[in-house]
Amino acid sequence: MRISVVIPARNEEAFIEGCLQALKGQTLPPDEIIVVDNGSTDRTGELAVGMGVKLVNCPTPGVAVARQAGLEAATGDWVATTDADSRPVAGWLEALRPHMEHSVALYGPLRMFGLPAWQEELTELGYGVFLKLMQLLGKPNLAAANMAFHRQTALEVGGYPLVEAREDVILGWMLKRKGPVRFVRNALVHTSARRVNKGWLRFLWQQARNLSGSSAGYFEAGEGKES
Repeated sequence: MRISVVIPARNEEAFIEGCLQALKGQTLPPDEIIVVDNGSTDRTGELAVGMGVKLVNCPTPGVAVARQAGLEAATGDWVATTDADSRPVAGWLEALRPHMEHSVALYGPLRMFGLPAWQEELTELGYGVFLKLMQLLGKPNLAAANMAFHRQTALEVGGYPLVEAREDVILGWMLKRKGPVRFVRNALVHTSARRVNKGWLRFLWQQARNLSGSSAGYFEAGEGKES
């Protein structure tokens, strides 16, 4: 089973190399890594090419458009997604792989980096509670920073809806109608703490809104991000 990893990126020269290094260090190497350059004006595309990955140019602005371009360019049976400011642990794909035979989509935990150690631990714990609540509500929260899905099934449902801020979550809900969606606890991704640049209160309020289904939230939408 071939696995493609897709990363949308816009002006991510500060983070893209760290993300790609984490992907190249996987214990189960991906069959292809695709960076979708969403109209960057910095060295994002140049750095991606320099690291030997496939570059897809998508000048139309918008993360949903960029994610869709990556999906359409992928050749793997499965597509795993993360964000340019994220760093999957070395065993990320290896943890996801056994569940692919009997699922249409998978997702895992997130933990912020760039914070004091106790806060980093708290972000993983808090996000885990949030994911459990969403699961109990029947609306699994598949965040694009740590998600994987069967490519053909995603294409059959139309791929990412062309909306901003919750395109990944909505795709997850559409895939749930097609088959099993599973949470993989040990498929951890570290993600940038810039999601709390606007303050913890705003971040936590956004997560509370998610419980009512009113918004996809910072982890999913990449609040404060360029892509």
